Amino acid sequence: MVVLVTNLDASLVARCREDDVSAFNEIVSRYKNKVYTYISRMVGPGADAEDLTQETFVRAYVNLKSFQSRSSLNTWLFRIATNICIDFSRKSGRIRAHSASMTMSAEDGDEELEREIPDSRFDPQSMLLNKELGSKLEQALAALPEKLRVVVLLHDIEGLQYEEIAAVVECPLGTVKSRLFNARVSLREKLLPYLDGNIGGGQCAGA
Repeated sequence: MVVLVTNLDASLVARCREDDVSAFNEIVSRYKNKVYTYISRMVGPGADAEDLTQETFVRAYVNLKSFQSRSSLNTWLFRIATNICIDFSRKSGRIRAHSASMTMSAEDGDEELEREIPDSRFDPQSMLLNKELGSKLEQALAALPEKLRVVVLLHDIEGLQYEEIAAVVECPLGTVKSRLFNARVSLREKLLPYLDGNIGGGQCAGA
């Protein structure tokens, strides 16, 4: 199935390079909701997210002929969206300062970290299906430093591999793994009371 999707994307890109506008419209149709959801979790839902989603596809359209397919179209679009979100946050003053300890560990770029959060209940994709936990997760994601939020969204929610995320954020593989670990630690600390059902009775299905 993955091969079929990749082949379809490749075909659409080839048609776009021949100035087939309908092919680009199909790319937009295939990816618009995914890109909007990602952007809304980066900057908040609403008009800004809609504008940045539109800007993502405008930028993709302008640069599509130079797209060299070294990464998937999906990864490339996330890279454009991420850069646009970062630019937006900087211009609007939304990027928060990171704590010294978090910054130090997150920039440990060449260390191949394989640390995981040993808690089977902590699955962001499943948590989003639970109305109460999903709301708490969205709040916790919004409170993360931007560079940590990017990697946990791309890996745990969008399903990108470490190598793909490294291409999106343009940093070493070890840095991606370190940031993902730190993001999961922070989220788990914020959400553990809800996972345990200690506040409001909220409990993830299957916990």
